[in-house]
Amino acid sequence: MKFTVNKGNIRNVLAKVQGLTGRKTNLAITETALIKAGGAGITLIATDLETGFEGAYPAEVESEGLIAINAKKLYEIVRDFPSDEIIFNEVESRWIEIGNERIEYHIVSMDPEDFPDTPHIEEVEFFDMEAAALKRMIEKTIIISGAADDKRAHINGVYFERIINEHEKTIKMVATDGSRLSAVDYVYDKDADLPDGPGIIIPKKGLHEVSKFLGSEGTIQIGFKDNHFIIKKDAETIIIRLLEGDFPKYNDIIVRDDGHAIRMDRHLFLMTLRRMSILSSESYKGVLFNFQQGKLLVTAQNPDLGESKEEVSITYEGDPIEVAFNPKFFIETLGVIEDDNVTLNIVDERRPCLVEGENDNSYVSVIMPMRI
Repeated sequence: MKFTVNKGNIRNVLAKVQGLTGRKTNLAITETALIKAGGAGITLIATDLETGFEGAYPAEVESEGLIAINAKKLYEIVRDFPSDEIIFNEVESRWIEIGNERIEYHIVSMDPEDFPDTPHIEEVEFFDMEAAALKRMIEKTIIISGAADDKRAHINGVYFERIINEHEKTIKMVATDGSRLSAVDYVYDKDADLPDGPGIIIPKKGLHEVSKFLGSEGTIQIGFKDNHFIIKKDAETIIIRLLEGDFPKYNDIIVRDDGHAIRMDRHLFLMTLRRMSILSSESYKGVLFNFQQGKLLVTAQNPDLGESKEEVSITYEGDPIEVAFNPKFFIETLGVIEDDNVTLNIVDERRPCLVEGENDNSYVSVIMPMRI
């Protein structure tokens, strides 16, 4: 096998697949990038056994072949290569020369026959979606991550459903860890039909990898088939194996009717919480929110470190409410809201607080109070 490729055509994709090839599995071969050379270019494949990536890129192919090279080392070679054109040449069984007339790497590869099969799914009913919109939905849901040893599907995954009625077509993504919930809607206003189907649970790890390939422009295609979630973008495809399980009923906790709606400057509130969380630790995560007429007093107490307080002016005329929250949950939520102002909807010290942008009701975060 021998081919010449421009480093600009593969450098970025090699950087993006590091999240797949760097993830530990039971197979060492998953640390490699599988490269197929043939026709007018090369095909690059990577997988962590749950999420698979495949992309086609132009190259000058002198002889066809198949190689599996350590993806981390390959990326470092390509990233720092001093010229644009890079020659790959299999000189003997599983030994690959990478370079040009001035520089050469002699790299041992792995047996490509050991590379796990990637699913080839046909007859998929795709629908189009703006890449930037999906990226924002992913960012607003995967901020919620469960414990590393938690095996429950609804903790490790994001619920993806399509809601179709006579008035509107909506795509909804929901994530939870039991202490909070994020829900984001996308109104599907395209002329094309939105295929109907049951809700699915997509692994957060896979969606994190998908977000790396989504830019601020263009459209992508989304499909579901044979227990897989499929994303196609130009000559690149990502296939994620779905999680099996039930997602909890979430609509009952997204209730705004009985609460006090408190409008706040998003940035000022965010900076207050960052200052108050300085004294937080694994043992003392909670921060007290004391809602009083015209003001919010935020207090952090840590017997090992000390105490901090900050007062924030708010528009609130109800009875005093003192409630403890994990400030990290608010900080992460405020970080993905794009409005300048946010609205907190709070009922009392027992029920969850809803946080959403002042003008954008497509995203809501529900944060449960803590017991201190």
